[in-house]
Amino acid sequence: MKSKKIIYLEKILRLMAVTILKRHKPQIVGITGSVGKSSAKEAVFLVLKNNFKVRKNEENYNNEIGIPLTIIGAKTGGRNLFKWILVFLKWIFWLITPLGYPKILVLEMAIDRPGDMKYLMSFIKPNVGILTNISSSHLEFFKNIKEIAKEKSILVKSVSDNGVAILNTDNPYIKEEVSETKTKTVSYGFNEEAYIKVTDVRFNYESDGKSKGLSFKLNYDNKIIPMRLPKVIAKHHLYAALAAVGVGEYFKINTIEALRALEDYKSPLGRMNLIKGIKNSLIIDDTYNASPVSTLAAIDTMNQINAQRKILILGDMFELGEDSKKGHLDVVRSVLEGKFDKLVLVGKRMHEAAQTLLGSDNEMKSVLFFSNPREAGKIIKSIIKEGDLVLVKGSQGMRMEMVIEELIDESEDSKKVLCRQSDTWKKKEFVEN
Repeated sequence: MKSKKIIYLEKILRLMAVTILKRHKPQIVGITGSVGKSSAKEAVFLVLKNNFKVRKNEENYNNEIGIPLTIIGAKTGGRNLFKWILVFLKWIFWLITPLGYPKILVLEMAIDRPGDMKYLMSFIKPNVGILTNISSSHLEFFKNIKEIAKEKSILVKSVSDNGVAILNTDNPYIKEEVSETKTKTVSYGFNEEAYIKVTDVRFNYESDGKSKGLSFKLNYDNKIIPMRLPKVIAKHHLYAALAAVGVGEYFKINTIEALRALEDYKSPLGRMNLIKGIKNSLIIDDTYNASPVSTLAAIDTMNQINAQRKILILGDMFELGEDSKKGHLDVVRSVLEGKFDKLVLVGKRMHEAAQTLLGSDNEMKSVLFFSNPREAGKIIKSIIKEGDLVLVKGSQGMRMEMVIEELIDESEDSKKVLCRQSDTWKKKEFVEN
């Protein structure tokens, strides 16, 4: 339950945000989904920024407090009264100033509980609504995935009359939930019926084995356009680019210009980023968060990359509700059926899933188990060999970036390439439950 102070703060910030929106009337791109929100936000921002004054929410400013602060253009005051006074002064500034406010706001919207999206839509009227994916993430407070789809689809059903809903129709829950919406829709995905779709995806290497990213064909507006995203390695991150193409079309941005802007797209920190590891190893950093869907997608990417040895380091996945046991079993089963040289599991949920599938102590010896991500990193450090490809993934609460902190090459600046490197996050330990 939220404290009375938090509820009071949310109401004040909501009122402040409403007055700013009425004053400046920016167009709003709202983005939600179980996975892929931040990636889509970054891609959309790239497409828009050269043609409009645009603001996006930064860090984790995607909830009932963070979104109003983004609208105001301020940082949270935390426990500091003086900083909250600065937020108030920033609000006054934008109420008085007639010019300079962003023409477009790109707002990532995270929801955890029933009613969250309805609350956000009570003061935000999006011109564009993007629904990225629906999975069992945050199922802890919902009965089932359909309930999550219903809650998140409130965004696209709230789009203004002349707006557009941009939908990942590879996801069956999205197709079902928005099938009867009256809002104009644009579909994207890998399926044949999608209006904006991808075919012929290839992972490319330099002669020395370094990644050249993904090349693919964009099928859009009765055209087939060859493309390459040099900084992307995961096929599922192409969804962000597809959604951004749809946004570019809505705002009448030249297609070639939009696609050129997307060549600079790279996934946000902690989302399938390549990092140089110790002993000339290569790390795939996917530590920002985890669900069964995103973990299986990361494993699929790992399958497609050539390496001398492949090491998987997987942490527990949280907020899965009643699907937690099944989700962990599905992930561990997929790994055990794949071709990997070493499996490292961190957390009791992953451990229990492996015990269920492997059973005997002899078979369990082929897997390394840890309860602490920092401990896991220190032990694995001695195991890493030259040429290894290492995937590290787990839910935010597991703090799996601590593993990479032990494995990262000294030439890399961890504060710039890893997620959760602020002083505040550094003080937080992983969730042991």
